[in-house]
Amino acid sequence: MSLSNIDIAQAAELLPIQDVAASLGIPDDALVPYGRTKAKVSLSYLSGLAHRPEGRLVLMTAVSPTPAGEGKSTTTVGLGDALTRIGRRAMICLREPALGPVFGMKGGAAGGGYAQVVPMEDINLHFTGDFAAIAAAANLLAALIDNHIHHGNELGIDVRRVTWRRVLDVNDRALRDVVLGLGGTGNGYPRESGFDIVVASEVMAIFCLATSLADLKERLGDIVVAATRDRRPIRARDLHAHGAMAALLRDALAPNLVQTLEHTPAFVHGGPFANIAHGCNSYLATSSALRLADYVVTEAGFGADLGGEKFVDILCRSTGLRPAAAVVVATVRAMKYHGGVAVADLPTEDVAALERGTVNLERHLRTVRETFGIPAVVAINHRTEDTPAELAALVAAAGRCGVRAVVARHFAEGGAGAEDLAREVVRLCAEPSELQFTYADDEGLWEKMRTIAQRIYGADDISASGSVRAQIRRLQDDGYGDLPLCVAKTQYSFSTDPALRGAPTGHTVDVREVRLAAGARFVVMICGDIMTMPGLPAVPAAESIDVDEDGRIVGLF
Repeated sequence: MSLSNIDIAQAAELLPIQDVAASLGIPDDALVPYGRTKAKVSLSYLSGLAHRPEGRLVLMTAVSPTPAGEGKSTTTVGLGDALTRIGRRAMICLREPALGPVFGMKGGAAGGGYAQVVPMEDINLHFTGDFAAIAAAANLLAALIDNHIHHGNELGIDVRRVTWRRVLDVNDRALRDVVLGLGGTGNGYPRESGFDIVVASEVMAIFCLATSLADLKERLGDIVVAATRDRRPIRARDLHAHGAMAALLRDALAPNLVQTLEHTPAFVHGGPFANIAHGCNSYLATSSALRLADYVVTEAGFGADLGGEKFVDILCRSTGLRPAAAVVVATVRAMKYHGGVAVADLPTEDVAALERGTVNLERHLRTVRETFGIPAVVAINHRTEDTPAELAALVAAAGRCGVRAVVARHFAEGGAGAEDLAREVVRLCAEPSELQFTYADDEGLWEKMRTIAQRIYGADDISASGSVRAQIRRLQDDGYGDLPLCVAKTQYSFSTDPALRGAPTGHTVDVREVRLAAGARFVVMICGDIMTMPGLPAVPAAESIDVDEDGRIVGLF
């Protein structure tokens, strides 16, 4: 019987975190240990690395996700281990898992098989408490807003125009829309509001985009939480909230150092979703890793149309990060699914369906190579049921796009199974390239959304209700037109309909809602039916997770 991910992780022999740090030249006094196998690296130490040359940054992205799973985090870990095996000084940077998918249906985000970051159960179950700090900061701001209104409302906040929402790190559909302040005058003014999952919070975005503690505090102060009757914006700074919020986040802002099963160093820090947020780990973790290693592999969530686009158009645009190469993860099963095969039939060979489904891969490759200008390789995340004919067809499809596809067996073999992929990545990193953005800064907000929809999603046009279009015009008139966009939409399709597989064209992307994230310095366009507070499935993973009489976590993937 094959071992589960948690069985493999719990059987691993981990190095003391001080030894992992030492392999990077990080001294013991720069660590804040969280037990024996994980630690934060102090910001004061990391700030002193600015004089060092930067390594090569590798972006891990993928085709549109399917119910079968593509293994982007697993491939990130496998590639990091493989780079180490071929003699390169490598690190990986991943997002922290949110409890929503851990207890829901997607699972964790620590990799899988013999390509994992460890301690896996700690990483998947609230880790070093970063998400709790982010939730506390966001909810403190919400409490201060309502408290200010209750005690006289000196700022003149219009209770109908309070936009700040509370957050929770669990999927809970019952909290999407709530009424606050019931129970009498002592409990405040009744008003409608709601909860988002922590990973969709603007505080999470700010946390991951901040370049320093001072920048974090400045951005927190810029958050627009409400408006007055005459539509004057009210910011967190006006409520004197940003200092206390920064205090809650001070320790969390230091990146978390862990290791892979093969002891490759890894920063796991921050965790915005890519379908409802910008989908990248913290800038501080990635930029620090680039000063500590020659090659850094970082993952952007979901496909190149979501996390990949936001990595380029938000993170790279605002921070100057520049990937030298990209890896696009694909699987035989994913291509067959996009070719119309039902999930139950995916283990059966079907080359014709696979070839139909490669249109999804081809569009993602065009996005990465032509729209973003990043050299790319396709990593075929191998599964035991993949047949030689299917693998050959997938390699040929990538070849028609001018891209090499490499079969990688890291799930079963660890870093040894991804050495060919590592060598191709090293080759690509030596090629000259120049990063390009999807849209220009000076395009209007509406025009930026249309450009993304047409260039990335293959849509004919975009649409929105009259009230949403009016709100976009107000944001434009108020001086926010130069901000990048963060599009929230389904991850399962280029369209807003998750059932449209492959590479649909001719569709219209409807913008349902728009939110200003002034502290994160982007505008959120919520499209289709996507929710910023997901729900749990009929049989959530939480039902299988337990702790035995010896305190050992069981049932976790």
